[in-house]
This record gives sequence, C-alpha cells and structure tokens, in this order.
Amino acid sequence: MPSYTPPLRDMHFVLHEVFGAVDQLKAMPRFADVDADTLNAVLEEGGKFAAGVLQPINLSGDAEGCTLDKATHTVTAPKGFKEAYQKYVEGGWPALTCEPEYGGQGLPHVLSVCVSEMLNSANQAWTMYPGLAHGVYAAVHAHGSQALKDLYLPKLTSGEWAGTMCLTEPHCGTDLGLLRTKAEPQADGSYKVTGSKIFISAGEHDFTPNIVHLVLARLPDAPAGSKGISLFIVPKFKVKADGSLGERNPVVCTGIEHKMGIHGNATCQLSLDGAEGFMVGEPNKGLMAMFVMMNGARLGVGNQSLGLTEVAYQNALAYAKDRLQMRSLSGPKAKDKPADPIIVHPDVRKMLLTAKAYAEGGRALATWCALLLDQAEHHPDDKVRKDSEEMVALLTPIVKAFLTDNGFAATNACMQVYGGHGYIHETGAEQFVRDARINMIYEGTNTVQALDLLGRKVLMNQGATLKKLGKQIEALMREEGVSEPMAEFINPLAGLADKFTKFTTEIGFKGFQNADEVGAAAVDYLRVAGHLVFGYFWARMAQVALREIAAGNTDPFYQAKLQTARFYFAKLFPETATLMRTARTGSKVLMDTDAALA
Repeated sequence: MPSYTPPLRDMHFVLHEVFGAVDQLKAMPRFADVDADTLNAVLEEGGKFAAGVLQPINLSGDAEGCTLDKATHTVTAPKGFKEAYQKYVEGGWPALTCEPEYGGQGLPHVLSVCVSEMLNSANQAWTMYPGLAHGVYAAVHAHGSQALKDLYLPKLTSGEWAGTMCLTEPHCGTDLGLLRTKAEPQADGSYKVTGSKIFISAGEHDFTPNIVHLVLARLPDAPAGSKGISLFIVPKFKVKADGSLGERNPVVCTGIEHKMGIHGNATCQLSLDGAEGFMVGEPNKGLMAMFVMMNGARLGVGNQSLGLTEVAYQNALAYAKDRLQMRSLSGPKAKDKPADPIIVHPDVRKMLLTAKAYAEGGRALATWCALLLDQAEHHPDDKVRKDSEEMVALLTPIVKAFLTDNGFAATNACMQVYGGHGYIHETGAEQFVRDARINMIYEGTNTVQALDLLGRKVLMNQGATLKKLGKQIEALMREEGVSEPMAEFINPLAGLADKFTKFTTEIGFKGFQNADEVGAAAVDYLRVAGHLVFGYFWARMAQVALREIAAGNTDPFYQAKLQTARFYFAKLFPETATLMRTARTGSKVLMDTDAALA
C-alpha cells in the first residue's frame, strides 16, 4: 500500500528561499496582505487534505473505476470519491484563486499550483474533476458576457457545479479545424448544439447536481477550418434566470472509455442533440477563448506529472531502504543482516536520484510559472504584465512536455526499483506509471507542444522571448561566474546557453528552407530547452544551499539539495549533447523512408 508525505519543506524552500515569493506578491496590490505564514498555513492544510482524504482512496479508486448506467446515462465514480469532493467543497478549496466578487478567496496562483501538486500526488484521477471546473471558470471569466459570469461563476467558484471542456470528436483531436458539431442560433439568443464529443474527462459523474460543458461548435455560416469555431456553454441541466436548475438538457453520456490509467476519472463519450447553449466570446473566435482553458490545462498536466514523480519517488525510496538483496559491490554495509538494502547499489541510487532531480527541478519551474501568471494578471506595471505573459507562453509547452516526459521516465524508474513487486497493483508503483502515461498525450501531445515551442513561440517571434530568458540566465552567470564553489553548476549551464543560441539559429535557418526540418528537430529541441531551464533553476537552488552552508546552517536539507544538483548536472544534463546532435541530422533520414514504411 503506497503512502504520501506532502513535500512542504521543499515547497517552502522554493517559495521563500529561491524566489522570495512574498516580496514578489506584495508588489501587487491584490496580494498586499499575503505573508509567509498565510502561504505556509494553506499549504499545510492542503497537504493534510491530500494525504488524509485523497491518497487513501487512490489505489481502490483505480481498481474499481467508474460505472455507467446505460439506461439512465449516469456515471458513478469509485467509492469515496463523491464524499471526498464534498469535503473539498466544505473546505473552500475550489474558491482558492477565484475572484472575491464571485465568492472566491483571491489568493495567488503560486499557492494554488503547490496545492494542486499535492492533490495530484495523492490522487490524479480525482483531482481532474475540480481541475476541469476551474478551467471552465477561467475561460468564462476571461471571455464570457457579464450575464454568463453572474449566472455561472458563483456556482463554479463554490464547487456546487462542476465543468468540462468538449473539444475532441471521433474524427478529430488536435486538428480542431475538422470538427463538425453544429450550433443553430435561436430567436431568444440561445443556440441548439448538436454533435458528438469523445475523450471528455469528468464528462458525467455523481459529484454535483450540474455540470457546465464548454463546447466547441460551428455556426451555420462559419468559415471552414479553425477560423470557423465558436465556443458555447452547454449545461447538463438548463439554468433559470435565478440560478436554479430547470429541465435536463439533451447532452448525455453514451459511453465511458476503458483506459490504461486514471481509472477513477470518467472519460466520456457525449452526445448533444439540440442541447441549449450560450455563446462565450465572439462568433468564430471560440478557439481563442478555449485556449484560456487549454493553456491552463497544459500547465496543469505538467503539474499532474510533477505530483506523480514526487509520490513515486517517496515510495521507491522507502522500499529501497527496506528491501534486502545481495551485498554491496564494495563490501557488506548491513553486516548484521543477511543482505544489504538495495539502496547501496549505484544503479538503484541513479533511478531514485533521477526521480528526485526531476521532481525538485519541476517544482521550481512550476512555481516560477505560477508567479509569472500572478504578475501577468495583477502586476501594476504594464511592461511587467506583458513580459510575464510572454514568458508563460514560452514556458507552457516546456512545462507540459518536459515535465510529463520526465514524469513517465521517473515513475517507470521508480517501479523498476521495486523489481517484480513494482509490477503488482498493491504496491501502487505500476499505477503511477499507468496514470503518468496519459499526461504525455492529452491537452496536445508532447510532439504538438514541441512544434508549438520551436515553430510558434521561438521562430515566429524571432526568438525575442527566448532572449529575455537568456538574459536571466546571463545575470546568474555574471553574479556567480567567479565563484569557485558554483563553478560545477555555472560552467555547464553557461556552456549550454551558448550552444543553445547557435543551435536555435541553425535549426531556424534550416526550417525556413524546409518546414519538415522544424518537425524533425522539434522534440529534441524542446528537451534541450527543458534542460536549459532546469539547469538554471538547479544552479539557483545550489546557490541558495551553498550560501546557507557557508553561513553555518547545519540543516541536512541543504547538503541534500547540493548532492541532488551535482547528480543532475553530472548524469542528466549531458543528455543535451546527444539531443542536439540528433536534431542536427535533419529530416531526410525520416522523410526519405517510403520503402522502409511501405
């Protein structure tokens, strides 16, 4: 039976010692009253909920899965899931970052991302239910009319209603320009929405009396392709003017998917048969409105894998300390026992440290992105808001793809630590692997993220935002360039930063001549970019640790941080050399393969 301990010490380290989050937040009038005690108290309570309420029902929820009653089109979640959601609502957690005018607490995103990580560690399948509802809140808040906001946002804020995003259809996923769902305008300003949607996470369940679906559809006169897509609110039950529920809307679950992982989340096929809907935003500009939810979801998916990486590491570490197998190659370490614990073996340590380095590096990146989101939305300086928004846009595909690739590698490695026992359900190790695998696929596959990063976020703006990131890295190198203790972290970072600039220019030049060159290099390119960002944060974390040790702080936490940083730069960071070499081989070896793929 797996266990989970919220990593509060490391969260405090990242928030307060690396980023000085409180000072950054106080620069925004909205968060002037936020202090370290407030942040820490919320994190502690969030950790208690995750470990005490969600984690105990994760393994059983995976085994039980969701149940569809085909006669009534209702879905029942696993035992304990509904009750956990009720406790979540009672604790006020759905309202954490929502606007006070709709009943929200108005707290910063940087706090929410830490809470979300803990919820995902404890139970990713469950956490998706409220996560999707918050995405609906964000999209409606950004693009909905005031009437829609007043009608729907208070209930989404409180958690009384849930939500979904309905994009995918049987014949189209990423290529939304192909979607066929239709929306017919009605005399009263509403629309009749008809079509089929698949892969709808939390599309039907028994948590709430109403579910607010955000549905992409086409108007009768819509232009072809992605420029002819509009966005609609389609509630499960029609909503009266006073907010009370009316009759059932004809949007029903016709099936649930039997999946590799996240069994506790209902992945639904939905049929809409003239369901009443209301437009969000402008006609034929629904994709822009939906991207508010999608971009948030992409950051959220990265957070899902971060959570799984952390919990998988914790359990594998505990097992490695306890499991006795063979003797250390350098001589017995546990002489009073018949064999040594497997943690004495170098490769077991490599697997554990890989997960630890990916978890702690990912936590730093996720935290930074959340602080940037807070600045983008609430900073009084226009330039800071604009720069922060641009940086989040650049980092979003990295968070989604790099953290989820790392999460699958880490959970897989942690399962390996268990040996045969890891392949058995009761340890929980194999569930972490299965749950982590979807994160590389949904909300835009990691290949799509790579194309977005290289093709759109870097090349289409001539690397302008990338240069801003580079300046931050350069500032750290100038600050610590002559520091001997920092050399083992700064030198490889500086080396990659220099090579990455040339690498980007080279790939960009080839891509302008032949677009397939972008496609051939993009996945490798994103991974190099991910390591560049991770290297920057690991250097900053090592910087803090070295200063604390130099000041006489004997807390073993700082020594552990240094050792993990050394491992990262020695064993994981060098991957970048291979990736740049393979990216440079170009597209011909991939595209000139008709005979091989016949």
